[in-house]
Amino acid sequence: AVLVFFRFAGCPACNIALPYYERQLYPRLRELGVPLVAVSPQVPERLVEIKTRHNLQLLVASDPDNNLGRRLGILYSFDEASRNAALAKGNPIGETTGTGTWELPQPTVVVIARDGSVAFVEVSPDWLVRTEAEPVLQAVERLLAQQPVQLAI
Repeated sequence: AVLVFFRFAGCPACNIALPYYERQLYPRLRELGVPLVAVSPQVPERLVEIKTRHNLQLLVASDPDNNLGRRLGILYSFDEASRNAALAKGNPIGETTGTGTWELPQPTVVVIARDGSVAFVEVSPDWLVRTEAEPVLQAVERLLAQQPVQLAI
């Protein structure tokens, strides 16, 4: 499976990245039988917004309380200055996501092999920078060439 971690449905960069992944990854991965899943800590009822806005066919899933993001070590917490700036804008991130915390995943793409091992990972500490499609497709194709079975979670 290919997991794309994103911040939340209202994130401007996420609203560019997910449609890009839909166009650049989803068709080829579907041909290969590999699921593409966009993952956010935002509660499911708020994630519907981004899926509907962009008519996404890829699966959009919630990572309640950032459990998976925490296990992968890709979370960051807002520092005091960032918290104050968000509060000044009336935007406490925990209310936006529905988690009640100041944690978000860093933009991350993970390719998971059938045995559960991580075959590829790219984490961006800059929320505006996202993984390009080509290295992800190359990682999936290399993995499938080694192991002629479908990838799964």
